Amino acid sequence: MTTTSDVLDQHLKCFSENDLDGVLADYTLDAVLFVPDRPLKGPDAIKPFFQAFFAEFAKPGASFSMHQRYVEGDYAYILWSAETADNSYEAATDTFVVQNGKIVAQSFAARVTPKR
Repeated sequence: MTTTSDVLDQHLKCFSENDLDGVLADYTLDAVLFVPDRPLKGPDAIKPFFQAFFAEFAKPGASFSMHQRYVEGDYAYILWSAETADNSYEAATDTFVVQNGKIVAQSFAARVTPKR
């Protein structure tokens, strides 16, 4: 049985490898990703969010630091920071709800400071 920790590990691995298909495969067809301006429902709606992230993090000099990672049952929480050519992610957080080996809900929030 795939655990919440397994799903989180897979998700973070795919993110670090800019594997868009792998990231999207982690979500159920009706998963909801809550971002600051609106909820995104389903992989088709979530895809542009990650495409933008991958484009930004693919630029030279990008770095990512994990500060906290907690898993409790069906829930996972990460706190991280990052630097890209475009932005400083001073404090970013994701919370995940995982059921049957897939992400059914996620929230994302960050303090982002543009560099330009």
